[in-house]
Amino acid sequence: MASKVLMPADRVIRKKKTDEEAEGFTLKAGMKNVKVRGPPSAMAFKERPAKATSFRKFYERGDFPIQLEHDTKGNKIAWKVEIEKLDFHHYLPLFFDGLCETVHPYEFFSRQGVHDMLEHGSHKVLPVIPQLIIPIKNALNTRKRSSVCTTLKILQHLVVSANCIGEALVPYYRQILPILNIFKNHNINKGDGIDYSQQRRENIGDLIQETLEAFETHGGPDAFINIKYMVPTYESCVNN
Repeated sequence: MASKVLMPADRVIRKKKTDEEAEGFTLKAGMKNVKVRGPPSAMAFKERPAKATSFRKFYERGDFPIQLEHDTKGNKIAWKVEIEKLDFHHYLPLFFDGLCETVHPYEFFSRQGVHDMLEHGSHKVLPVIPQLIIPIKNALNTRKRSSVCTTLKILQHLVVSANCIGEALVPYYRQILPILNIFKNHNINKGDGIDYSQQRRENIGDLIQETLEAFETHGGPDAFINIKYMVPTYESCVNN
């Protein structure tokens, strides 16, 4: 018969001591059984709250010559005056300011209003470019997926809306491109699944690549070197 091993009565089973945490580069971080805590997240992709826009204030006050029109193809803007006769220095920056909006009808009116004005009044856009940079920057800085995608599509339309606009945007790349550099590789990896955002043109990474290529194509000889300075991973679509 096997003999039983008796434990001493005064023996105490000690629990394993858990490691303490400490901030990096401190005296405690060099001590034994201390776990160094990693740096906090930079929150680069975290959405920022948008400020109240002038577009919403003007719309609620009834200062825009627009109204909503329904037809068989969906909603569209019914302009009460001809777009070519509008004061672009006044109205176009206000519509760009509304790109931060994500609530209907403000989001629809601002987005569709910009497209309509770029399409029908393209010859008046070039002198207004300096007034559009801050609204574009504010919309991108919200880091909201819907706002960023809408702004990128607007930028692509803006570049091709008239001659010389692409070159006029080159001096403002330092204000526009930092956010594009952050989100350039921000794609959804679904493996073997289907990413329907590509069909709806809502994939941020693809839209950024298309926008940068449009900037280089229409931005003149200095466009690529300025894009490369702000987005180091970008490869030329013209020289290759």
